[in-house]
Amino acid sequence: MTKKYFVLGLPRTGTTSLCVSSLDIGLKTAHTAYTQEALKTAEFIADTPVFNDFQKLYQHFPQAKFIYLERDHNVWLPSIRRLLVRMLPKLIVQGGGFNETLKRCYFNVFNGLDEKNINDDDYLIECYNRHRQRVIDFFESTNVEHVTINLSEIGSTPKFAQFMSVPKISIPHVNKHGKVTAWNDIKHPLKVESTRIGKVDKDSILYDL
Repeated sequence: MTKKYFVLGLPRTGTTSLCVSSLDIGLKTAHTAYTQEALKTAEFIADTPVFNDFQKLYQHFPQAKFIYLERDHNVWLPSIRRLLVRMLPKLIVQGGGFNETLKRCYFNVFNGLDEKNINDDDYLIECYNRHRQRVIDFFESTNVEHVTINLSEIGSTPKFAQFMSVPKISIPHVNKHGKVTAWNDIKHPLKVESTRIGKVDKDSILYDL
């Protein structure tokens, strides 16, 4: 049976860093997956649609293991705000911009997202905490094998290595200072493309696996 790990952390919690580590230990890895082929092929998947659709993914891959990434609010807030400010025009445009799966996932987690709310710390923290509670409830109701990691904490690297059943692992700090494109620049034979030559599966059929 193919190994399957899903990373449930929200954007700007270290998902790209973990994906780079996954490549280094020999796993087929996708940072975002918008086709059935990507969902089936990748052994380690983060970001969209995972952070929103983890319950549905569990139904298709009941033997999967789950990694929840936390990040302290004081460092997550400015980082997620920069990301959402850049993304908002393509999120709200009708009939264009980002693909429908990405839009659905972001608007489910960041319900009511608009220019005003992006600048409201309480709104963003509420979105973070609501997502976190969803993850906690999921873990408690399913008893899946999982780990919760905060990459800023001492001991996070060996904790991740133990969960991945490897003797040691390196977790690089990528996408620093607001950068969000590090994954695009990575060339690796185990990197799984999130699209099919730029094409995505329709949101309505993505999980007809």
